[in-house]
Parts: sequence; structure tokens; C-alpha cells
Amino acid sequence: MTMAASHLEFLVEEPSMEAFLRALLPRLLPQDRTFEVHPFQGKSDLLAKLEARLRAYASWLPPDWRLVVVVDRDNDDCHALKQQLEAIATRSGLRTRSSAGNDPWQLVNRVAIEELEAWFFGDWDAVRQIYPRAPANLPSRQGFRDPDAIAGGTWEAFERLLQRHGYVPGGLRKIDTARAIGAVLDQQRSRSASFRAFHQAVIEAVG
Repeated sequence: MTMAASHLEFLVEEPSMEAFLRALLPRLLPQDRTFEVHPFQGKSDLLAKLEARLRAYASWLPPDWRLVVVVDRDNDDCHALKQQLEAIATRSGLRTRSSAGNDPWQLVNRVAIEELEAWFFGDWDAVRQIYPRAPANLPSRQGFRDPDAIAGGTWEAFERLLQRHGYVPGGLRKIDTARAIGAVLDQQRSRSASFRAFHQAVIEAVG
């Protein structure tokens, strides 16, 4: 039986994901659980430093802590990226959720497909709480029905859509937007499979 985690450490590729998680997680986690979010300077920075960081964790990680690594897929092959992350964790001496079998796991890798903004598209009601002029019928439009399959860059698509309805004239302020949406996003409404996979792993860790 896996010991429920009392503390979660999140390793993320940039500050907008950090802002999103800091707004979201207090609403997801039981009140007696703690978390910390560590942003890197982009995906290449995270991938370059991840093994050293995980080796350090492996040397002292308490049994009731879990690590969650979150990266954007961008244009990468999702399975190849996940295999790369799994290999780094294994070399570092950590048991991943994918490889642990019936043993307790220490780390889970999660890929946002294709970027954090796909998770925003996944709960369009949350977006419209912040940007009420955004079109209510967007989730039923062709090209937006599957938030994880929006082509051509989700943050660019998100910015263009908001600008078309009179928002963010100077460009999307990614950190502020992520924080605002993280505070209202409802996991029960999410149509993003990659967000639901992230949410499931977090709930399993603290369960």
C-alpha cells in the first residue's frame, strides 16, 4: 500500500505553469498537505538540469513526499518525451509511477499537450469567468473540440482569440493569465485529457 503523500514537489518548465499551479493546487489538495513549485527557464533548461536535480532528491526524499515533473509537449513526440523523462528518473534512482508496478512510486511525469494553454481551452467556462466576452460556443467549434489537438500553438491561438474579442491588446500576459485561470479552473469540467491525467496523478499521490 502506497503511503499517501503529505508533500508534493512540482518541477515545471517556466513561471506561467508555476503561477497556474500555485492558484490551482490549494483548491485541489486536502488542507493538511503542502506543496512547492520549482520553475526552470524553459523546457531545454529543465531537461538539461533534471537528472542532477532528481539525483539530489533521490538521496534524501522522505517516504511521504512525491515529485511531479510537468513539461509541455510543444512539437515533440509525446511518447518519446515521456520515455526521455522516465529514463532520466530511472537513472537518478527514483521509482516512477509508470515503472513501480505494485510498489510505492516516488515520481510521476506529466506532459501538457501541447502547452499549458490547452488546459485553459479544456475548461472554457473558467476562461469566460476571466474574459466574459470570449465566445461561449467555442468548445463546439471545429478545431477547438479537443483542447489537446488544437493545431499551431495553443498559446498563440489563445492570444489571438482573446484579442479578437477586445482583450490583451499588448499581448497575452502569460503569468497573470495563468494565475487568474488557475484560481477558477474546475477539474470536473475539464475536456483536456492531459490535464485529467495530471489531476489523477496528483489526487492518487495524496489519496
